[in-house]
Amino acid sequence: MSLTASQIDTAALPILCVDLDGTLVKSDTLHDSALAVARHHPAALLKIPSWLLQGKAALKRHLAATVQLDVAHLPYNRELLQYLQQQHATGRPIYLATAADADTARRVADHLGLFTGVLASDGQLNLAGKNKLAAFRSQFGDNFTYIGNAMPDLPLLESCREPMVANPTPALRAALRKARVTPARTFDETVSPLKAWPKAIRLHQWAKNVLIFLPLLLAHAWAPGLVAAAAVAFLSFGLCASATYIVNDLLDLEADRQHPRKRRRPFASGDLSALSGVFVVVLLLAASLVLALSVPRVITALSPQLVSLIKPHYFLEWLGIYLVTTLAYSLRLKRSVLVDVIVLSGLYTIRIIAGSAASGVPVSTWLGSFSIFFFLSLALVKRFAELENLSERGGSTIGGRGYHVSDIEQLRSFGSASGFASVVVLTLYISTLEAAQLYHHTRRLWLLVPVLILWIMRLWLLASRGQLNEDPVVYAITDRRSLFMGLLVALIVLSAL
Repeated sequence: MSLTASQIDTAALPILCVDLDGTLVKSDTLHDSALAVARHHPAALLKIPSWLLQGKAALKRHLAATVQLDVAHLPYNRELLQYLQQQHATGRPIYLATAADADTARRVADHLGLFTGVLASDGQLNLAGKNKLAAFRSQFGDNFTYIGNAMPDLPLLESCREPMVANPTPALRAALRKARVTPARTFDETVSPLKAWPKAIRLHQWAKNVLIFLPLLLAHAWAPGLVAAAAVAFLSFGLCASATYIVNDLLDLEADRQHPRKRRRPFASGDLSALSGVFVVVLLLAASLVLALSVPRVITALSPQLVSLIKPHYFLEWLGIYLVTTLAYSLRLKRSVLVDVIVLSGLYTIRIIAGSAASGVPVSTWLGSFSIFFFLSLALVKRFAELENLSERGGSTIGGRGYHVSDIEQLRSFGSASGFASVVVLTLYISTLEAAQLYHHTRRLWLLVPVLILWIMRLWLLASRGQLNEDPVVYAITDRRSLFMGLLVALIVLSAL
């Protein structure tokens, strides 16, 4: 039987070998596996040092035996994947050659259905660098080409017949230039870190930390030292919150990759590495701690007469409570039905208490009562909106949350009732002596009631229509009508002074 022209061309091509971590997949399956263990089997993290003493290949084998990654939703390099599909269609032999554990590599190969064979670490030999090159020469001689992305791939790219790279690291680019190796093709699917990191630390979420200034604003306390201390506390809280957002994203990698919107987050999409995320978390927490320790010194420097109002490290204590609560939420509490929304609402209230701790201005029982009900309504509408959007996509449960679409009506009643309870607290406060001592025209404060009722009803109406696709606080600072209502609230309060 004679060969066709395309078959002859394919037979003449070197065998195509492609790396997995950072190449075919934009993330690192070793790091992804370790994070999956942290979420699903946290006690197993204590075994990692002993596994590592057995060697890197043994560590990978143990992690792969403890958790199975969802290979269907890994962040594949789409351009490279399309190229492999084209080569596979011509009949060209393609091998998945990776330092990842063989179990993970085979599951990826089975899912994609493109590979002639798999070369991977086997629990004893870590198939990277020179070990991988030796395996290639043993099986293919010099008749191979290779697609890699990092410095361990340099010996293979120098030795293969047609070197190619995918999302190459800066170090590999420099090394290839020095070795005078020009890649035949580059499959680049990256996002600039300057764009990715602001998304990862969620700068827009810092708007929530404005609550730190609330005790000062409502008490009409304008001493320079107190305002400056609150500003430092705001920065400290923002850095700490950003660190916890990264931790949450790292622990939620697999769940986020299955979500139509969250899969575009920097860590889920592979635009940022999990290892860099861990490093930045440590950096942010260290900076947050330094700022928290400086809060009392700011008051001492600018308003020494008010130092007696401040308890040393009181703000730091509440920052620690926030950190522990948020980590507990990320690790476990977010999967507990109803407990999760209570914790979420509590995190808002903690910000107010932390602002009080930073400035020494006490939180009134009225502000505390209002915040509990109001923020509980916001937490419930967030979960309600997720269920409503899930229902429109034909789903039945929120992954890892425990809520069912059938819970929608109950959450609606809980959330709307809690929102209107906060309005009742506001109406009771307007008639108190505390309000009369702070405002000369307390009757004007009644104008706040219809504005607040309108905003709460509109928020829940949009959620019921499936039009609330983000955090309600983020919605409030980006929605024009909400911003107008906020301006109206500020004008009403100023007129009542």
